[in-house]
Amino acid sequence: MSETRTVNTVQAKKSILKAFQKKRPLFLWGPPGIGKSEIVQEITDELGGYMIDLRLGQMDPTDLRGIPYYNKDLNKMDWAPPIELPDEELAAQYPIIVLFFDELNTAPPSMQASAYQLILNRRQGKYRLPDNVVMIAAGNRESDRGVTYRMPAPLSNRFVHQELSVDFNSWQEWAINNKIHPSVVGYLSFAKQDLYDYDNKSASRSFATPRAWSFVSQFVEDEDIDTDTLTNLIAGTIGEGLAVKFMAHRKYSFDLPTPENILSGKATKLETKEISAMYSLVTNVCYELKIAASKDFDQLKFNDMFDNFLKFSMDNFETELVVMASRIVYKIYMLPVQPLKLKHFPEFHKKYGKYVIGVSDK
Repeated sequence: MSETRTVNTVQAKKSILKAFQKKRPLFLWGPPGIGKSEIVQEITDELGGYMIDLRLGQMDPTDLRGIPYYNKDLNKMDWAPPIELPDEELAAQYPIIVLFFDELNTAPPSMQASAYQLILNRRQGKYRLPDNVVMIAAGNRESDRGVTYRMPAPLSNRFVHQELSVDFNSWQEWAINNKIHPSVVGYLSFAKQDLYDYDNKSASRSFATPRAWSFVSQFVEDEDIDTDTLTNLIAGTIGEGLAVKFMAHRKYSFDLPTPENILSGKATKLETKEISAMYSLVTNVCYELKIAASKDFDQLKFNDMFDNFLKFSMDNFETELVVMASRIVYKIYMLPVQPLKLKHFPEFHKKYGKYVIGVSDK
């Protein structure tokens, strides 16, 4: 797989949607923890569909083929269809049913072989997939040291193959949209190389992946957790080295002004110069702006808040941070900014307009 063309999460979603449209089974390859299963679930939810997660590695061939029984009406042996597969009644309730073979290549060859007919011909014996059922599979690569079996060529040829890679910009956009804790997004925006550090030759039980960082986010959200316990949990999630670095970053974050004070104009100066903490602050303020734009929205109040943020950013942040904030506001959140109503926008546009695509002073 080393010479295989790779795709990021945005590209993978486009490929999956097109494969669904053509009802062509797709196999999503990639190392552990980078969000293969999450992508499939997200697409299913966005389409208003229903996902059936089949783990063939935990099944027997009869679980997919069904069990034979004597049909007294026909005086012949017949097959009871498997309950795991969708019937017409279930299919009628949703615009799309996603049949997801997660970790397909962990199934032994006999089990993989039992899926041949279903995956290629959309049928298994007398059973036929309803018309609105689409199929997708996912699995780790053989080089990832997971429990895998080499996929037989006849089965491999039934899929369109896409290999997913870790891409920071795609992850950052996902993380911001899914409210991953600002300290996690901020730290990784500063230390992008720490998003993923899996080494298939290492004996370490814990390592950083996008999935592991989402666990860290959940731990950090609890305000009642003591520092020692939090450090232990994070070390057990992403490894001790990264845990020490992340907790040091967290320590600096406590000295930052609150997003509320920045947006109200009460805070105008940033005392700390710790760059990773600044990234967290930018993420946190953008979260607050999104809330302000969706809850009891007041355009005039929002304009004042955003104008205060523009002034604060220009006075305290380097260009990279100002551009990051603008990208979140304009591209990811698409907040209702009214440039001509902002006192500090002309200065902002003059300094940074060329770096921020889609921002206009007209």
